Amino acid sequence: MAGCVVAVTALNAVLATDCSAQSSSSSAPQENRAVDTTPTARPRAAQIEKGGAAVTLEDSEPLFDLAAALNACGYDADLDKSAPVRAAVRADMNEALLASEDARNSRDALCAYITKHHTYDLGADVGQYVSLALYLSPLPELTPNVSELDLPPQAAAVVNVLPLLRTFANAVDLHFIWIKHHAEYEALLQRVHDPMTQMILNTNIYLHQPVSSYDGRRFLVLIEPMLSPSLTNARIYGTDYITVTSPDNRPEGDPVRMDEIRHIYLHYVIEPMVYSHNAAMERIQPMLRAVQDAPLEFFYKSDVEALLTECLIKAIEARTFVIAQPVPRKPAVIHTRADEDPYETAMAAYNSETALERLRLVDSDERQGWTLTGYFFHVLELMEKSGDGLRDQIAPMVYGMDVGGEERHARQIIFVKEAPSDPLRPAQKQRTLAGLDLAEMDLAKGDDAAAADLADKEMLTPSGDHGRAQYILARIDLLHAEPEKAQEGFQATLKLSKDPRTLAWSHIYLGRLYDTMIPPDRDRAVAEYKAALQVRDSKPDTRLAADAGVAKPYAPPHSASQAQPPPQSDDKDFDPTGKKEKEAYKPPQ
Repeated sequence: MAGCVVAVTALNAVLATDCSAQSSSSSAPQENRAVDTTPTARPRAAQIEKGGAAVTLEDSEPLFDLAAALNACGYDADLDKSAPVRAAVRADMNEALLASEDARNSRDALCAYITKHHTYDLGADVGQYVSLALYLSPLPELTPNVSELDLPPQAAAVVNVLPLLRTFANAVDLHFIWIKHHAEYEALLQRVHDPMTQMILNTNIYLHQPVSSYDGRRFLVLIEPMLSPSLTNARIYGTDYITVTSPDNRPEGDPVRMDEIRHIYLHYVIEPMVYSHNAAMERIQPMLRAVQDAPLEFFYKSDVEALLTECLIKAIEARTFVIAQPVPRKPAVIHTRADEDPYETAMAAYNSETALERLRLVDSDERQGWTLTGYFFHVLELMEKSGDGLRDQIAPMVYGMDVGGEERHARQIIFVKEAPSDPLRPAQKQRTLAGLDLAEMDLAKGDDAAAADLADKEMLTPSGDHGRAQYILARIDLLHAEPEKAQEGFQATLKLSKDPRTLAWSHIYLGRLYDTMIPPDRDRAVAEYKAALQVRDSKPDTRLAADAGVAKPYAPPHSASQAQPPPQSDDKDFDPTGKKEKEAYKPPQ
């Protein structure tokens, strides 16, 4: 695979796991279900050299290419939380787009395709391109390394984006941008490496997971900071368990959602164990009847092995849950019993709170529909005391289950209406607005004072986005009926910003100001509208607004009582006097 490979070699003996059963299934979407799961049954996704480690942490140039293309076409999810390299790559692409008409043409064609293939779910929207990237060779070919018939359905649905992507990549020299920023990718890999290694080690120790050499099964984690840090994409293709994640910009703590990576790793370890005992699943089928009213996906309501696997994983997560409170420290020197008593009291309170939180997790999981979590939570405690590993205990757990008693228990549970999404099926997550995003929201609500305060703070920050901050301040000047100050602000924005949408709408605002001044300056207005079209931010509302401005002078709402309606755009209520500006603006997407 292209890119820096950080196989977790320091602990390879621990990380290369063994599994006696070769059959595997999945709790991933249906496209990820394996029919023939032997290692040679189908082409491999995200191919690496034979003999590699079973657990690897890597980056991928084809994944970068597709993620960069999404960013060029308006994918801004969690931009404020992303690693700095994301903004740097976007700036390089924007610079190339501003310098080349051919680049803008190729971008427009690419974005038109991506727009046409939007879905109603952000996870699925991004996921289809992630699936495709896993099967691509790097530039200059950027072609599938398997037949289109062997591509997962998600990837096959967007495979025709590749000619457009190759043209765009050549036009903006995307390979050069990849090389330019690859050191930053390597730094992120190193940042993720140690926490991931520790997570794998701790999980294997808890499960008493035996070690052996690489057996053809793989657990692969790919990092791609051009994607949202809040979105984990997981794929299970045959014997390949692949997770795509994005490091965030926090200076401390885990840089990625390690709990979700661990969840997929537990699938990688546990699924073969469960499916090696599929003969016992017939007797557990009644459990499916008890979860039909739970807020689970149909997949789990119809596949008892998938339901059992997920419940076992959630029980392991509950048994190993660690509360946020730090563990009490034992005194370095103990002279008397009185010296040790406070520590023992604090430790008892810590253990009590941990046990309580673990039981709360079990209760929450069961109310979401994972009704066997409590059963496995109990038998895992017995496993811990016996010192045996999960491989030894999985058969007694499955065959020794009192199915009738567990079904009666499940029927007494009052299920919640909604449940969190499965890491294997990521969905759009809510995020807390901050900085200029919050300023945009304040402006939309009419709180121009709060928006101005946030924008002013950004202007005072040496590394801040001064172009976007100035853009917000110029719109606030419109809100305050100060068109001359607004004009100066938009002109300053054009010098400070490299963001295509911010630039385009600054030109549009200037054009409308020239159209509505007394007397109007139609020539300068048309020049601004045409400049907006030249920027080409790829969004249809921009073209509608600019084309309307070129076609005829802009008429603000209060003077638009003529027979024909005012031009249609995303900014129908723009008013240079400032009365309706807050209703007009749709912030850059």
